Amino acid sequence: WALATAKRSSPAVWSELSGAALHNIHESNSQDIANMVWAYASVGHSSPELFDKVTDIPPSRLREFNSQDLANTVWAYATVGHSSSQ
Repeated sequence: WALATAKRSSPAVWSELSGAALHNIHESNSQDIANMVWAYASVGHSSPELFDKVTDIPPSRLREFNSQDLANTVWAYATVGHSSSQ
């Protein structure tokens, strides 16, 4: 989130961060997840593995997302043009 707000779009940095995020995604809360995909979309960096991993989150966890989390997540997917088979 902070890097996106600061308009830092170094592909190497974002790729490195996605690796760390992939390992921790299921331990992240809904706001963390929404902020993460929002940040990637805001700087125009698509991380297909990360966006795919977010779609693997069990549907029962969607109850944790408030309206802002959902809006930011949907916006991020639309912005990077990522779709899921789920």
